[in-house]
This record gives sequence, structure tokens and C-alpha cells, in this order.
Amino acid sequence: MLLIECPWCGPRDESEFAYGGEAHIVRPPDPANVSDEEWADYLFYRKNPLGDHQEQWQHASGCRRWFNAQRDTLTYQIERGYGIGEAAPGGEG
Repeated sequence: MLLIECPWCGPRDESEFAYGGEAHIVRPPDPANVSDEEWADYLFYRKNPLGDHQEQWQHASGCRRWFNAQRDTLTYQIERGYGIGEAAPGGEG
């Protein structure tokens, strides 16, 4: 099992968390004036890197709070967790 550190509750078993997808996806400010191509890009296209990736997680069976995490997709190791409003490590996102 993967050990995930909740910023509020500390290290917990992976089974307590829900994966929320890629972090730092920004909704278009005026969806009514976005082309079909731009809307499809927002809804469906995500990065699929080998290595560091920023993701959203929820401590679903604990405090129920959302946070971002930087995870290595090769080793599954979560390098660090950080708040939803914070910048991604290394300025990405």
C-alpha cells in the first residue's frame, strides 16, 4: 500500500484517500465564449508524464479535505503535499 501524508492528519494508508485527477487545471473564465476545441481540451486532455506529476487528493475517510500532491508516476512515491491554492513545486502548473 501507498502511504500518503495528509497535510492535516499526517501519514495514512492509501485506502483512506480519493484521487481527484491532475492539479492546477483552470476552468475557462468565460465558458460560453470558448471554442469546442478549447472546451474539449479543458474537459478531456491531461498530462501523462513519466516522473513528477501534480495531482489532487481528498482525505475521504479522514478530515475530508482536498490537497495537492507531487507524485512520481514511475515509483508512485509522493514527494510532498501542498495546499490547493499554493503554487506547484518548481513553479509548474
